[in-house]
Amino acid sequence: MSLSTHVLDATLGRPAEGVAVRLERDGRAVATGSTDHDGRLRDWLPDGEPEAGTYRLVFGTGEYFTRLGVDAFYPEVVVTFTVADPAAHHHVPLLLSPFAYSTYRGS
Repeated sequence: MSLSTHVLDATLGRPAEGVAVRLERDGRAVATGSTDHDGRLRDWLPDGEPEAGTYRLVFGTGEYFTRLGVDAFYPEVVVTFTVADPAAHHHVPLLLSPFAYSTYRGS
């Protein structure tokens, strides 16, 4: 399986570059990375991950907005999701602003 994400800053209308992202399973970090110039993070998982189970993507949104000089309400965004088929591709986009966010299962 592969796992990717794409973070878009809805306030600025552009990709959110440099957002720290951590993938967790069973309370431990499985992988870490940060979004590229296009707000994307892909090809970042270690071999053998992920397996079937419940995972959490933790986005460092507070640090991102602090770098921009913006006071934000959410210091981090946590998206919890289930991997039923480890062979499938999972894409979890995040649409972000200082006071709101949304996510969905992408393709």
